[in-house]
Amino acid sequence: MKSAIKLIVSASVLALAGLAVAQTNPTGWTPPQNVLQLSASGTVEVPQDMLSITLEATRDGNDAGAVQSQLKQLLDTALTEARKSAQPGQLDVRTGNFNLHPRYTRDGKTSGWQGTAELVLEGRDFVRVSQVAGRLSSLTVGNISYGLSREARAKAEAEAQTTAIGAFKEKASVLAKDFGFGNYTLREVSVNAGSSGPSPRMMAMKSGMSAASADAPVPVEPGKANVVVNVSGSVQLR
Repeated sequence: MKSAIKLIVSASVLALAGLAVAQTNPTGWTPPQNVLQLSASGTVEVPQDMLSITLEATRDGNDAGAVQSQLKQLLDTALTEARKSAQPGQLDVRTGNFNLHPRYTRDGKTSGWQGTAELVLEGRDFVRVSQVAGRLSSLTVGNISYGLSREARAKAEAEAQTTAIGAFKEKASVLAKDFGFGNYTLREVSVNAGSSGPSPRMMAMKSGMSAASADAPVPVEPGKANVVVNVSGSVQLR
């Protein structure tokens, strides 16, 4: 499917033309004249091709060592199971945060310990990632996020950059003529890339799910990301 390209062009214009120096500058420096400042941007909308699911386990207890041991065991078991389906780029498995902290009563005394361990599944194979997440029933889904692979981002940025530079040049040419000049030369330019996309969504799971349905893939719904390249700078009108 061909990526949809939409162009967003914004221009801020500052023309310094015919500036007269009211008094002699002792340094010999005079302000630049006939300089035009403008900006343009190109946006490419592409499907998000990376899925990341963070699974977590939480345990409470009176003994910190016991809580830590329980979390380690849960994490080791989940890692062993997830690695069976791992495939570089398609499903990568890694551990996330591992926290252990005390609980306090109102008078500041320690009343117990609480710990959290995370396992992160990510990759381009959405079916594989969501299926493995569903099989790891000892962990709960803490977060789902989407993104772009390095290859997809690089391709989209190249397209957006070409669009933005073309828009910058066209805008500079048009504005130069509008101000009564025949042409322009480039003085300085800055190119910056970024991206944005919709918030990830996970379908709500009904309470009272059977043990069999608990192994079902985690329902996910990817969206699209906007890769934006901004070009800004100044040109000398001639």
